[in-house]
Amino acid sequence: MYLTKIVTYVCVLGLLFNFSCTTAKKSPKFETTHNYLDFSENILEYHITPKDAKDRSGLMFSDQGAWFAYGQHQESKKSIGFSGPFLMTQQNGVWLSTSFMNTVINVDNAYETLKIESSRSYASHLENHYSSNKLSVTETLVFKNGHTALIQTNIKNTGTETIVVEVLWENAPILIDGISISQHDHRITVTSTKSNAKGYLTFPKDTQIAMVDSVHYKAQDVLTLKPNETKDIVVAQTFIFPEYSWEKEKQSIANLNFDSVFKSRKGEKNTQLKAIIDNRNPEFKDDAYAQVLAKSLLTLQNNWRIPAGELTNEGIFPSYHYVGFHGFWAWDSWKHAVGLAYYDTDLAKNQMRAMFDFQSDDGFIVDCIFRDTTIEAHNYRDTKPPLSAWAVAKIYEKDKDAEFVKELYPKIKKYHEWWYAKRDHDQDGLCEYGSTDGTVIAAKWESGMDNAIRFDDSKILKNEEGAYSLDQESVDLNAYLYAEKLYLSELAEILNKLEDAITYKDQAALLKQKIQQQFYDPEDGWFYDTTLDGKTFIKGEGSEGWTALWANAATQEQASAVKQKMMDPKKFYTKVPFQTMSADHDRFDPLKGYWRGPNWLDQAYFGVQGLRNYGFHNEANQATIQIIEGAEGVLGKGKSIRENYHPITGKGLNAQNFSWSAAHLIMLLQND
Repeated sequence: MYLTKIVTYVCVLGLLFNFSCTTAKKSPKFETTHNYLDFSENILEYHITPKDAKDRSGLMFSDQGAWFAYGQHQESKKSIGFSGPFLMTQQNGVWLSTSFMNTVINVDNAYETLKIESSRSYASHLENHYSSNKLSVTETLVFKNGHTALIQTNIKNTGTETIVVEVLWENAPILIDGISISQHDHRITVTSTKSNAKGYLTFPKDTQIAMVDSVHYKAQDVLTLKPNETKDIVVAQTFIFPEYSWEKEKQSIANLNFDSVFKSRKGEKNTQLKAIIDNRNPEFKDDAYAQVLAKSLLTLQNNWRIPAGELTNEGIFPSYHYVGFHGFWAWDSWKHAVGLAYYDTDLAKNQMRAMFDFQSDDGFIVDCIFRDTTIEAHNYRDTKPPLSAWAVAKIYEKDKDAEFVKELYPKIKKYHEWWYAKRDHDQDGLCEYGSTDGTVIAAKWESGMDNAIRFDDSKILKNEEGAYSLDQESVDLNAYLYAEKLYLSELAEILNKLEDAITYKDQAALLKQKIQQQFYDPEDGWFYDTTLDGKTFIKGEGSEGWTALWANAATQEQASAVKQKMMDPKKFYTKVPFQTMSADHDRFDPLKGYWRGPNWLDQAYFGVQGLRNYGFHNEANQATIQIIEGAEGVLGKGKSIRENYHPITGKGLNAQNFSWSAAHLIMLLQND
């Protein structure tokens, strides 16, 4: 039995699809107030029809922190619709189906061939336009919230006679094991043995549904359209975890108005884009840079996740596209928060809270956390470099929320003190990277620069039970701690904690002297790590050498010497400038060395900002342009922002859709 009347569809395993069919106006056009959205048009390439469940040959669109995403099909076939969903609720991300809602349209009992006219994506939504001799069809996908995506199918009779339009849906084969689909009344439920997320396929009460088997449904709606008449079918696809109320979400879906949601989402994205585009440095006013900002915003948006499972606050994945990056990392989070602060301070604050929710009693911050620890466990073997005070200070600059400072200040202070209690082996006021488990590898991870050449000969020392240090003092760590003291002093003044403010300023002054005296080699004109006793430099010019400039811890003379090497084409001024180690070093190997040559945009940003701090603005502007022009796919439409880049060829390396790269591109282009 093949049905009649469908209007709402909801899918689970995390999806819920709700259709409502009403006579409606055409999909709203962009108003002039939404013109910033134009910079995001097709800025990322979402066209993918997955070959299997783990196919990551294309990018996926998500929004509002949802744990599912969609693509646009690579070509128009018999059916229309969006590819997916791609589910991040299980197995570090898998496709449920190539298309869980394949749509076929018949006119007067005959199959209607639809030609795809355009396929567009924006920060706010995806849209596909089709046509035939008789019909104009537009599909629009927009996220209502972190649980539900809406798909509107707008059908217009472009002929001169009244026609009967039959809309048929069915799912393409399920690509993963453990999925079952069941029907009760006008609702289909989809469940998984590998996830506690659930979703629903909800149709209107007058819709008839046919289950082909336990993993295959068919459904149908019949519309009568007069010449030039338009009708809409709205589908609400929900993907929901048990900590959220399905009953409340179901009620919300029943009362929703697609046009209101669509208008709201476009307005929200337009406002966010306006914030970062209007705030550009005057040197970067070309529209090409506005597109870079739109791509960066979308990169962060696609990696945004609401709280679920072990994750108690919303935040940003490093990359949904890479299987190992479905969690939150400490210094990634601090960097994401600074980038987010330029257009979404609420999300920036929650990104900070996400990591501090896991702070130990002694102040320690865990390296990384995950929603489902049966897939991947939290890493308590190390922490990450101390940049949290920087992030909170930057957020405060944007919204002046003293209550947020009050909330985070004691936690950051505790974290700052932890470094001196657990990572200062010789108690000389200079800290070392280390680990909680006594392993060298975890200590290298703690630096965030896992296999940098400065750690090639490192050994581990025990400070106390559960606290170990490397046998070297690192310039970047102590520069970060110097900056943190100054930021803590600023935050203390905001809270009228004047004694704290003075103490941190005094400590910073002493630390600044130590950094200038111990880590700077006047013969080389570079900052290096040293042995624990501070008497021997650990040579090999790396990006840690300009962190003292970023922190404002160098003298002007030292900064000038460092600048000379940074701007040397044989060393750091490559096609993509300011990579992680000098190009003339014999261990420089960008293709095989994760931190032995690639350009990571966070380190490049620290270099550019370091130049600005000491008045080298022309060099900073020149380097920013060369970074953006040299890094493959940063400029222009389609390609994603990468984890890192080959500094000589510009080729994008490692993970796609990488968040801290996007966050630092935003920082590079801003006017402050």
